[in-house]
Amino acid sequence: MAHHDDTPRRRASLELLRAEAADELAVLVHERLRNGEDPWDFMEDLPSVDELVVFTLRAENIASDGGTRPTAARHYRVLRQIALDYPPLTRAVWRLLGDANTHRRWDAVVRADAS
Repeated sequence: MAHHDDTPRRRASLELLRAEAADELAVLVHERLRNGEDPWDFMEDLPSVDELVVFTLRAENIASDGGTRPTAARHYRVLRQIALDYPPLTRAVWRLLGDANTHRRWDAVVRADAS
C-alpha cells in the first residue's frame, strides 16, 4: 500500500506566498476589467489572497503526489497541515473546509471527491 505524505513542503515565506498571490489576483482583476466586466459583479467571486495561497499550497501537494485528486480525508489532512505550517492561514483554511458551498462559483470546484 502506497503511503501519501500529506505534509506540504514549506517552499517560501508566507510574505512571499502572499505577494505572489496578490500579483495573481491583480492580473485576474485586470483581465476581467479589460474584458469589460463590472468589478461589482465579480470581486466577491474572487478568492482572497490567503485563500489563493492555500489553493497554491494544496495544488503543490497534489502535484507532488503525482497529480492524483485527493480523497475527502486526504483533502482535509492537507488543508489542516497547511494551517499548522502557516498559522496565519488558519482562517482561510477553515473557510475552505466549510461544509456548505458559498455563492462563489469556485467553492464547489475545490471540494475533494468523497470517494
